[in-house]
Amino acid sequence: MRLLSVNLGRPRSVPYTDQPEGLTGIDKRPARGPVRVAAPGPKGVGASGLAGDAVCDTRHHGGDDQAVYAVAREDLDDWEGALGRTLANGAFGENLTTAGLDISGARIGERWRVGPTVVLEVTCGRIPCRTFQGHLGEPGWVRRFTRKGAPGAYLRVIEPGEIRAGDPVEIVHRPDHDVTVALQFRALTTDRSLLPRLLPAGTALHPESLAAAHKYARTHAG
Repeated sequence: MRLLSVNLGRPRSVPYTDQPEGLTGIDKRPARGPVRVAAPGPKGVGASGLAGDAVCDTRHHGGDDQAVYAVAREDLDDWEGALGRTLANGAFGENLTTAGLDISGARIGERWRVGPTVVLEVTCGRIPCRTFQGHLGEPGWVRRFTRKGAPGAYLRVIEPGEIRAGDPVEIVHRPDHDVTVALQFRALTTDRSLLPRLLPAGTALHPESLAAAHKYARTHAG
């Protein structure tokens, strides 16, 4: 298990974002050399957990619980076959392109050591948006991406440090519940009846997912 690339985005003006300024940092490219990783601060204030990476829409992206976004190269390869086009590392706006990791099967609260010092914790899957669809230029992309159910994972920074392409990735903690990224994503998108099944993950869940699970459980109690 290893990092194939660490990807950073610069602010870019595009016609397909809801941001008033029309800016997005979704177009990410592999960085050369080490990149500093640290908790960026709460959502709405903090942006990316990677130094030099832009998050322009801090209402919906970035912050401590979405500090880093990881996508498996294996999933990009599957999409290449389905779409009939090449997808470079960073094509989905991910910060980390990995090899050998089952990201959809990762459990919420699972911790990864990346390189010698950085520890990251899985919080949730990525919900696709209009900006993502515009960036890919694929009609019906939000629906198609959602249907596949392999969204990649957002992570929070537990221990800061530096990472670079080629660093090993080690799973150093795996919770004993069965709440995976794939399950959390389905519960938030295509099957909300699954929301109560997220509760065993507790506060390791992204706070918005945890609140949705509690609300559904209360509403449907009995």
